[in-house]
Parts: sequence; structure tokens; C-alpha cells
Amino acid sequence: MGEAAISPTIAQLRQAMAKVGANAGGAVPRGNSDAGPGEDGLVPEILAVPASLAELFPWGGLARGSVVAASRTGSLLLSMIAASSGAGAQVAVVGLPRLSMLAAAEMGAELSRIALVADPGPDPLQIATVLLDGMDLVVLNLGGMSVQPSRAKVLAARARRNSAVLLVVDGRWPGAAAHLSARVSGYRTSPTGSVCGYGRIDGWDLSVSLRSRNRPLRHTRFTATDGGRGFDASAPSSPTLNPVVAATGERLCREPESV
Repeated sequence: MGEAAISPTIAQLRQAMAKVGANAGGAVPRGNSDAGPGEDGLVPEILAVPASLAELFPWGGLARGSVVAASRTGSLLLSMIAASSGAGAQVAVVGLPRLSMLAAAEMGAELSRIALVADPGPDPLQIATVLLDGMDLVVLNLGGMSVQPSRAKVLAARARRNSAVLLVVDGRWPGAAAHLSARVSGYRTSPTGSVCGYGRIDGWDLSVSLRSRNRPLRHTRFTATDGGRGFDASAPSSPTLNPVVAATGERLCREPESV
């Protein structure tokens, strides 16, 4: 399917971005003045990230004009979307129809600043190219795609030209400035009684790491609460259960590791 077949979608995107207007936001003070300049010798403007993740990034946030690859962890993506839109950035989410905007709102997202493209059609990269002309942050699901270096360079140049950030998930992107990954390291429960193994899972611990150019691998950990109510790295621990164990009520549990 060629460009003519998806041109109506592109036209709709351009109209939507025109309504949003040219007021870009989301820039926040640089959180790490010791990080030094980027590859071009300049210290970049950044987009906001959750406070518990800021320490991972060289300048305390997502550097404008960059491409970042991330694991497809819903809590991680929602937290990034919430932090950026909540700070004033215009955000587009492409190819992630099951990502809960209710949860994003409960994390502090400004929904009026978020555009959703649930089905980008046969060429999501072209849709992302258009969105990079008017949005501050574009979250793009690659759907397992391995992007050719030539196309990756085109989109990276578009992001750089427009001082936008392209956050790609679930695929291979050559030349990404950073790789952000997260995995569930434990679950938190609200016990329904004194018997170990019975209760409701109301949160989970995420171990997050960032690998970027010319910088050692960095790690942090924070807790996501049920319903997307937020992230709190200092939240008190409660007994941690395997979700299958919690569902079956087996008497198997362990004390949590220190946070």
C-alpha cells in the first residue's frame, strides 16, 4: 500500500496538529549540570520524566532532538507520557491502543495534550514522521519491526530539526541515543487477613535501567501502584507475592528486598 492510500490519515494528522497550535512546552530545568554538553558541544533542552527516573538521564530528562528506545512496559510508558504532558509537552502515542489513558491521567497526565493514533496503518514510520513536525514527544510502537538504518536516519533528523523526542518501543532501532528498559521485580499486596498468601495486588516494583552513549549503565527502582495512581520510590514495603500465588491463595510468600 503506497503513500496515496494513507494520505487521508496524514491529512487528518496535520489538521489535528494545526488545532493544537505551535505552542510547544514541556521543557524543564536541566537536572544534572555535571553531565556536560552533548555530541554537538551544546547542553540540550529536555522533556520532563518522572522524578524517580531523572537520575538515570544525563541531563535529568529526555534530551530534545533525540531517539530513545524503550521496553514495552505499560507502567514505564505511562509514567513518561504523564510526566511530559503534565509539564506542558504535546505528546502523540502511535500504535498502542491498549495503553490506558485513565491510568495516565491518574499519574498526572494532561489528556488535552495527548493525541492517540491507535491504528497507524501499514507504515507507522511515516505517521511518526508527520507527528514529529508538531509534537514534543512521539511514542511509537514498532510492532516488532526492525527499522532500516536509512529510515532511522530520516526520522532522527526530523526529531533533531524539530527539537522533538521519538520514543520507540517493541522493535529494533539502529543508532538510538539511549535504551531504557524495565522489568517487574516484585509485587505489593494489601492482605485481606492474617494468612500469608491471601490478598490483593495493589502495586509492583519496577527495576529500570538506562544505557546511553558514552555513559555507564545506570539503574534505579520505583513502585507503581494499582490504578496508575503514581510512582513512589520510597513507598513502604508490604509482603511480595507471585501474582499466580496471590490468585490461587497458596501459602507461598517472601519478604521483600530492601528498596
